[in-house]
Amino acid sequence: MSTESHAKWVWGVKIPLRDGTLLNATVYLPQAPRSPAPCVCTLTPYIADTFHERGVYFASQGLPFIIVDVRGRGNSEGVFHPFIQEGRDGHDVVEWVARQPYCNGKVGMWGGSYGGYCQWASAKEVPQHLVTIVPRAAPYVGLDFPMRNNIALPFVLQWMTLTAGRTSQANIFSDDRSWSRAYRDWHKSGRPFRDLDALIGSRCAQFQEWLEHPEPDAFWDRYNPTPEQYARLHLPILTITGSYDDDQPGALEHYKQHIRHAPPDAPRKHYLIIGPWDHLRTGMPAAEFGGVKFGAASVIDMHKLHQEWYAWTMWDGPKPVFLEKPVAYYVMGADRWRYAETLEAVTATRKTYFLDSTTNANDIFSSGLLDTEAGTGPPDTYRYDPCDPNAPEVDAEAGTDGGSFIDQSVTLTLRGKQLIYHSAPFEDDQEVSGFFRLTAWISIDCPDTDFYVSIHEIALDGSSIRLSTDALRARYRKGLRSPRLIDTRQPLRYEFDRFTFVSRQINRGHRLRLIIAPMGRLIEATFAQKNHNGGGVVADESIEDARAVTVSLFHTPEYPSVLYVPMGQPASAQDCSTGATSSTLQLKTS
Repeated sequence: MSTESHAKWVWGVKIPLRDGTLLNATVYLPQAPRSPAPCVCTLTPYIADTFHERGVYFASQGLPFIIVDVRGRGNSEGVFHPFIQEGRDGHDVVEWVARQPYCNGKVGMWGGSYGGYCQWASAKEVPQHLVTIVPRAAPYVGLDFPMRNNIALPFVLQWMTLTAGRTSQANIFSDDRSWSRAYRDWHKSGRPFRDLDALIGSRCAQFQEWLEHPEPDAFWDRYNPTPEQYARLHLPILTITGSYDDDQPGALEHYKQHIRHAPPDAPRKHYLIIGPWDHLRTGMPAAEFGGVKFGAASVIDMHKLHQEWYAWTMWDGPKPVFLEKPVAYYVMGADRWRYAETLEAVTATRKTYFLDSTTNANDIFSSGLLDTEAGTGPPDTYRYDPCDPNAPEVDAEAGTDGGSFIDQSVTLTLRGKQLIYHSAPFEDDQEVSGFFRLTAWISIDCPDTDFYVSIHEIALDGSSIRLSTDALRARYRKGLRSPRLIDTRQPLRYEFDRFTFVSRQINRGHRLRLIIAPMGRLIEATFAQKNHNGGGVVADESIEDARAVTVSLFHTPEYPSVLYVPMGQPASAQDCSTGATSSTLQLKTS
């Protein structure tokens, strides 16, 4: 995006908060402003200079744009306490912007990831002059960051390094090879997860505090809007996420909570876009990444879409043409956008696949079946030993491309340590759109263990594309707030019902692959917190507490293990587009 545009900026503007703290802002103003005009602001821990081009762009479109360093970061005063500080501070920033001479009293917000969260946090404080928010890839704190489904993510320390102190550590943060090596060294050491910060560099108080709260509780609840606060949000909202966005669970949780609790008129003003994007590309769509090529319709001009949204909600402009209905989602493989009135309406029906096998389905070359009738065979089993720090898959993880959706190296390495099931070839092209769900009858011979479930499309040539994933710690099989250790070897019912959203056309002759494996192996080549299966506090357990676990999955009429596949709505000319509808948003590279 060119920065040769009609905008000027003022650096080092100080914004006073109610407690006297001064936040640093860079203000971008149109060269020939419509004065006063609606304004857009964003709060960031990543230093205001990072978003310079965005500021120039929006100001060149006539919208004053204010980038603010959050408390304790960049040139702002105070101490940085991730997430928890942003609600009150965001409220004060919005109200300060509304009082400026270049503002007409209407303020919108912008930002992705942490900046997306800041919008929800600010909105829950109900600033009088906040007119709209556009949260992109926004985490729901305690659900998908700093842990996923109560399984902590080592990545959090990488992120804390990026946001430590007041300056940027972007190069250190981006050195994925070094971080992967550090995670591998910790994984092999047998040390408790609580020691990870010391092993990497130095103790981190915030990391230690978060580990004290391994599941949703009052500590985490205070970060996100309450049902009552969602209910007060009448403003137009545009939520943006991607099928491969690491914060998709959080973005959709905010969306669902608002739709569930908002007053009757609010859901019609909340729009949702789910593209074929990962976390980064929710803001900068690209036609190829992760080893997969997407169609030209997937690449939309996200800046232009934002500008059109702000013009519609704050300037009485026309509604963006792209937003045909409240929910827009891209069907991978078919290269088209489709539309629905609700997220639930994306799925027409669910196809039932029963898990079955004739031999132990613990190897990719002797897998089980995803069949149309309940299974009859004996249980399938795998054994996972956290005491084996030199297992070949540990090194395979460190060498795998963590951004790849097609890499099968770890799956090929984990022979005997996972369960794999394949469907029959699809007889026709079929659209899979929505959320998978797996009901599995499982027995384990330890108090606890972690499961990682992934679903893949397998092409005629054997190549694989990851579609969706879920993770579950056995002690939380009754709910994320209800830990209960396993005290029986009888099969128990496990519901994997937090799969990520996906929309993809499965071509004729292609198959589905279901993998159930130990979570400790990886999250698509990024190490996860290691559960030593002992039943104690997972963050404090070490190799001294480790217990090897035998996992048995049952698939009989008495204990039917079932995969439910979300099938998309029949195509119609009214609800899908191969790019014509979004032609005004095609990416410009000036």
